[in-house]
Amino acid sequence: MTTALAEKGLAPAPAAAPDADRRGRRGRGLDDGVPRRQIYLPLALYLLFTLIPFYWMLLFALRPAGSTSLVPWPMTGEHFAKVWNERSFGTFFQNSMIVGVSSLVMTTVVALAGGYALARFDFRIKKGFMLALLASQFIPGALMLVPLFEIFKNLQMINSLGSVVIAETVFQLPLSMILISGFIRNVPVSLEEQAWVDGCGRFRAFCAVVLPLLRPGLIAVGSFAFVHSWNHFLFALMFLSSQDKQTIPVGLNTLIGADSVDLGALAAGGVIAAVPVVIVFAFIQKWLITGFSAGAVKG
Repeated sequence: MTTALAEKGLAPAPAAAPDADRRGRRGRGLDDGVPRRQIYLPLALYLLFTLIPFYWMLLFALRPAGSTSLVPWPMTGEHFAKVWNERSFGTFFQNSMIVGVSSLVMTTVVALAGGYALARFDFRIKKGFMLALLASQFIPGALMLVPLFEIFKNLQMINSLGSVVIAETVFQLPLSMILISGFIRNVPVSLEEQAWVDGCGRFRAFCAVVLPLLRPGLIAVGSFAFVHSWNHFLFALMFLSSQDKQTIPVGLNTLIGADSVDLGALAAGGVIAAVPVVIVFAFIQKWLITGFSAGAVKG
């Protein structure tokens, strides 16, 4: 009967199948009418532009010395063995890992305490303090090298990894505190108040209630601190003088001679330096985006 009414125009025709509708949209483009090629073609070009330098680095690192082939075949590990054993990259890698992990821990702990104070307490100079944190981001690190060098010299910390860790932590704290405070503001105060009513102190309530909810923010801040410390060149160059205390960025600089450059060894060192960063971002990318976006929202 419904079919007869539809033929006479008295009843609506049956709707198209959802699968057919999805197939039609897939062929035409996105839901807003934009063809897929207009989205994927720029992304493909950008991806190609980004990956070519990495492929070029892998090419020089894996192909034999003197080869001009555009394909790394036959592959060789001579460049990696050279930089790891002859150029002390094993020591550089260990030093960079110590600096990166130590800066991560110190920055996260201090930023967590400072961010909680900014998010939960009101005091007279709070706005001025926040303004000072933001203004400190415009101060270049090179401008502070001389006073920092004098401070560490008086503390007898020159040529010590601790000086680099402290310098990295101090310069990363302002942004980290701002991000953590923004993330804590998104956690309702009522959750802590309920824990207080149940007999928890402020610290215990924070650890039991607030801290588990801050995982994306802590991962974002910690990863940012690690990557910045891992890649930073200036502080390690100025505060570390002996070769057994240098980090990977300074070690890469030693591969560049005055008259010649060993491109194979330099590319192999670059691959070694990039691997930890790639691994970190591969595992934390979903928390990283969530943490930075949530920390940037004003509560």
